[in-house]
Amino acid sequence: MTSPKGVFNLRSLVEHLAGRSPQVAGAFLFAAGVIAFMGIITAETLYPGYSTSDNMISDLGATDPPDSIIEQPSSNIFSGTMMVTGILVIASSYYIHRTFGNRAFSIPVALFGTGALGVGVFNGSWGDIHALFALTTFVAGAVAAILTYKVLGPPLSYFSFALGLISLATLVQYFALGDSSPLMEMGEGGIERWIAYPIVVWTMGIGGHLMNRSGAHPMHAENTAE
Repeated sequence: MTSPKGVFNLRSLVEHLAGRSPQVAGAFLFAAGVIAFMGIITAETLYPGYSTSDNMISDLGATDPPDSIIEQPSSNIFSGTMMVTGILVIASSYYIHRTFGNRAFSIPVALFGTGALGVGVFNGSWGDIHALFALTTFVAGAVAAILTYKVLGPPLSYFSFALGLISLATLVQYFALGDSSPLMEMGEGGIERWIAYPIVVWTMGIGGHLMNRSGAHPMHAENTAE
């Protein structure tokens, strides 16, 4: 049972961090992007015969059922990476909302983190449950990148919009065209990376930007929009 002193210290820490909301949000997002990127690379190198063209990113955790293949230590590395990434992004959404006061932006960020956390908890062997969390990660992450224009001005908003649009357009055309997609030359793994990596780049980019801002106050004309 947590002591009153422990509760007080935790509350004091939260209040202290709240006074530096932009930097805290930025640090969480930047760390999430770096951890996701490096964790995926590490898991790939330790996975026997892994192909970034033929294998999906989630294969690092486990391939699809019913005959799921789980390779260690890649599976634990990937799952752990996604869980940490998700937790960091979810935490950042709280401080993002304190900074901008814009639910249209902070909610997609929170959903993005929730999706990533779910991908880590429910690896590919969970089938449709895993697929739902992966889709949430991609859609919410892309939407959050696009909606950056609501809270930040150019040029970052332009780059963010472009990255989100690339990710979302790649996802939509893959579902719409399937094997007839012109991007199939890259393989399913290559297409998925065109969906996932723009979001990872955006996460690091906006994280770095926010770490250089100060004060928990509106930074853009549209901050007050709910």
